[in-house]
Amino acid sequence: MDHDDSAPEQKASLPGAVAIVIGNMIGVGVFASLGFQVADLPSGFAILMVWLAGGVVAFCGAVCYAELVSMFPRSGGEYHLLRSAYHPFPGFLAGWVSIVAGFPAPVALASSAFGSYFASSMFPAANATILAVLLVLAITGVHLVHIAFSSRFQSVATVFKVLLLGMLIAAGFAVDQPTEIRFVPASSDEWRLLGSASFGYALMWVLYSYEGWNGAAYIAGEVRNPQRNIPLALLLGTLTVTLLYVGINAAFLYAAPIDAMVGQKEVGLVAAGHIFGEQGGRIMGGLISAGLISAVSAMTWAGPRVSASVGEDYPRLRILAQRNKGGVPVAATLVQAALAIIVILTANFEQILMYVEVLLLLSSTATVTAVVYLRIRQPKRERPYRAFGYPLTPLLFVAVTSFALFFAFDRHGKESFAGLTVLVAGAVLYWSCRTHPKNGK
Repeated sequence: MDHDDSAPEQKASLPGAVAIVIGNMIGVGVFASLGFQVADLPSGFAILMVWLAGGVVAFCGAVCYAELVSMFPRSGGEYHLLRSAYHPFPGFLAGWVSIVAGFPAPVALASSAFGSYFASSMFPAANATILAVLLVLAITGVHLVHIAFSSRFQSVATVFKVLLLGMLIAAGFAVDQPTEIRFVPASSDEWRLLGSASFGYALMWVLYSYEGWNGAAYIAGEVRNPQRNIPLALLLGTLTVTLLYVGINAAFLYAAPIDAMVGQKEVGLVAAGHIFGEQGGRIMGGLISAGLISAVSAMTWAGPRVSASVGEDYPRLRILAQRNKGGVPVAATLVQAALAIIVILTANFEQILMYVEVLLLLSSTATVTAVVYLRIRQPKRERPYRAFGYPLTPLLFVAVTSFALFFAFDRHGKESFAGLTVLVAGAVLYWSCRTHPKNGK
């Protein structure tokens, strides 16, 4: 049974759905991960290839999710899609991952980056952690008002961020003294980098930066005409961000020396300093921090919809499904905010990123595989949208994410296996709740 999450007048438009995809995708990753990539992959060609590869993978995932959401147009993302395609158990595990890690941790990372950028560039005496917590609380307040208000706020914040990135790209390629970086391979050694462990590790950072390409799937029930608008939002948002990501990383490499960016968490601030000078770099750092508001907003809007869908299906968790007059799941939104604040106060950036990315890749890989599964099991089922490039697109997505997961477990085994314990906890909770599921199988 599909759920109508909100009344028609409360639902978001196509621009709002596109904004949540772009807002979900463009977060802390693009402003931070390059500093970790160039440490192991000091090649302009290889760096651009890894970002382009991430965009191709995200596009492959987006066309697959678009098919599934057109078949099962309800909010909840992987929770609802896996439940509908396979069985309530894998759906519940995916929902559990989203609730405890998939959204709170990225919200925390983006908020922490906001605090770091704002403090470093505008007010050095400010406490970055306090700024991060205040941002979470403020954005949570915005999204407790009304679905339509959330849509408008997200659209404005996303337009600002896209314009900011466009300005950074143009300014980066206009510097008077560019670096000597090359974006075409100078030797066969650079081609060999594409199959190296360093490339696989860099791909983990990139795939994290692209996370959110499935953002509109989480709010499908809150979008007008979801069978048309959700596929469009997924594809338009993913293509836009891919162009922006390749452009901004090329601009950073063109304007700032690799040595200055190696290991830097605030690589966007480093690059801005080389593009605009010290004073201009501070101002741009403040603008970058403002741009991160869109990411926190998008995840604050999308994440609680997973919790709400779980609460609708499992009476023991029904408090998560309770909505106010504006259609907002209040308890679910507050729970996510509390978890995000806990992560802000306790987590290490690199460790939490790897821990979360493994879980998210497992969840999205299982969901994309469902496209193939349903094509085989239910070939005659109505599909308002059919995945572009099938079966190549789902197979390519699964192959690349499996490649990235291998290197994640190889280099960050502790964090990766810690992520798997979350699945065990989710399984225990499922068995305690499954005696009273609503619409269970």
